[in-house]
Amino acid sequence: MNKLWIALGIIAVIVFIAFGWYQSGYNQMVSLDQQVKSSWAQVENQLQRRFDLIPNLVNTVKGYAAHEKDILEEVTRLRSQWGQAASIPDKVAAANSLGGALSRLLMVSESYPNLKADQNFLELQSQLEGTENRIAVERMRYNQAVLQFNTYQLSLFGSFFAAATHLTQPAAYFKAPEGAQQAPVVKF
Repeated sequence: MNKLWIALGIIAVIVFIAFGWYQSGYNQMVSLDQQVKSSWAQVENQLQRRFDLIPNLVNTVKGYAAHEKDILEEVTRLRSQWGQAASIPDKVAAANSLGGALSRLLMVSESYPNLKADQNFLELQSQLEGTENRIAVERMRYNQAVLQFNTYQLSLFGSFFAAATHLTQPAAYFKAPEGAQQAPVVKF
């Protein structure tokens, strides 16, 4: 009878350890998935801030640089494109395109001394620069969360828990746009 109780005790301990291991791994997978989603939400918050600043910036520049119509229209079009993007890859592509157009718009300001001296423009430019910095930080945090998620998902035990939680798709990284490796040319 004693041997039966000992055997049952050992089985209970093994079941308890196995359940704890399963629960821990499952919770880790869910936690990493939520971290990726939370990080992406922070990226979207900063992209939305940029999205909200653009009309004010465009209207300020319009008053001084009416003949720079093409750049202003491109910024407006790309802003709409970002607003309509539904998936993360679409939003990433639209955000990258919009960033490039905004850079060109800010470079236009160099041609207009009155615009460069306008307090509204300077404040908008400063806010936009701050927003771009925040976007860069949030992109980095998002990519770190994606790295942790994808690494765990591809690990031996992580792949088991990825299948158990139906989180088998690797998360997408927020990559720099094509041509971002080349520095812009500044001429005086």
